[in-house]
Amino acid sequence: MPKPVHTKESSKTRWSDSGLFKTLSYIDGKWVASGSGETIKVFNPADGSLVGEVACLSARESANAAEAAHRAFQAWSLKLPQQRAAILRRWFDLIVANKQDLAVIMTLEQGKPLSEAHGEIDYAASFVEFYAEETKRPNLEGVTSHLPDAEVELWLEPVGVAALITPWNFPSAMLTRKAAAALAAGCTIVAHPSHETPFSALALAELAERAGVPAGVFNVVTGRASTVVPPWTQSPKVRAVSFTGSTEVGRLLYRQCADTVKRMVLELGGHAPVIVFKGVDLETAVSEAMKAKFATSGQDCLGANRIYVERPIYEEFCSRFAEATRALTIGHGMNDPDIGPLMNKSAVRKQEQHVADALERGAKLTCGGKRDAMGPLFYQPTVLTDVPDDAAIMSEETFGPVAAIAPFETEDEVVAKANSTEYGLIAYLHSHDPRRIYRVTRALQYGMVAVNRTKVTGAPIPFGGVKQSGLGREGAHRGMEEFMEIKYVCRDWA
Repeated sequence: MPKPVHTKESSKTRWSDSGLFKTLSYIDGKWVASGSGETIKVFNPADGSLVGEVACLSARESANAAEAAHRAFQAWSLKLPQQRAAILRRWFDLIVANKQDLAVIMTLEQGKPLSEAHGEIDYAASFVEFYAEETKRPNLEGVTSHLPDAEVELWLEPVGVAALITPWNFPSAMLTRKAAAALAAGCTIVAHPSHETPFSALALAELAERAGVPAGVFNVVTGRASTVVPPWTQSPKVRAVSFTGSTEVGRLLYRQCADTVKRMVLELGGHAPVIVFKGVDLETAVSEAMKAKFATSGQDCLGANRIYVERPIYEEFCSRFAEATRALTIGHGMNDPDIGPLMNKSAVRKQEQHVADALERGAKLTCGGKRDAMGPLFYQPTVLTDVPDDAAIMSEETFGPVAAIAPFETEDEVVAKANSTEYGLIAYLHSHDPRRIYRVTRALQYGMVAVNRTKVTGAPIPFGGVKQSGLGREGAHRGMEEFMEIKYVCRDWA
């Protein structure tokens, strides 16, 4: 591991294309300020410096964006799939060409290490490339008729205007994963990025415009979610809502959309267990558990929240895991450390509360456990061992760099513990016994299971969870179908 990075930003690196840094909303092909002139300041979480101010739009202005998307829908949906595909392909090419600038913008507003920001831009671009190709694939489906002298077909048609609400932890990838699928399906979109990380979304809108996306097809509305989103959930002209964020907010949106019976795609909270059985290669298991826990400084819905290790290898696993954790670097994202800042003060308080609660209930602090000298939003990578089941961290999403480890004795015991949650997004399983892998994978109540590895996501796979981790899927052809309706046609030529 490199030496710890305990320095301020090493340089004032900015972007080479200043046209990518936008401070206004993008509506109907125009860059729009708030009518009131109100703005929201965006600060770099690493050092508190001002990144910029972004337009804070009103509910009326947000409704205008939905109207613009509604007006643009017919022309966009009637374009040949090949035409939509060509535009998406140009958007992909521009994202790749501007990768460095996009990564710098993300690191400055979100705080994640620069190499992780580069990785996210690659990830974001992959969805645009995938759906540029997928655009041309939906077809009429012939069905054997059950009626004499009748022909039966199923048509896939775009649902209409789609509202996309994206989080601060993956400000580029969560937008492209939704937007590319919706645009490929023939939908028009209104998007609301988190007020904490709006500049990544606006840069992508600028590149979409350069790629030839027509006015009104792709709209980005900045401001406060409590103001921007309700006009969309209430409007009958918005036919789908796709949201990534907390389960609590997802429930609220679900209720708000009930009156207009919208299509809902919800990617909500996670509480991922890592289960490590004896007989595995410990070096690999520790390395993969480290990735699952500390990527994006732990601020990831896929992040490991509970690590269960079989008793015979428990002590050695904990020792190796703690040693690897102590070697992690902490610093400003532009210096590319392992751990960057957390997003806000409430995130830091949650780490403190979870650690204090676990220790009070009998857990042991192996390393870390406090704020770092780097700044008020830095929390040291922390390892807690012997964490009891009744500790808050074992039932609540931590969303930070605190690892909770506990031993288990039997397969049935650990499966029961892993499933004892309202969440069901992803679980990580480490075993070399094929029969055990099959049994446990089948028993885990999760939408995704990673076996002997951490990285599983990508454009070709259907991402999503079960229980209160969400509805629907993103990615793969299913992600595009979430924005389409089936029309049944029964035709008699007589």
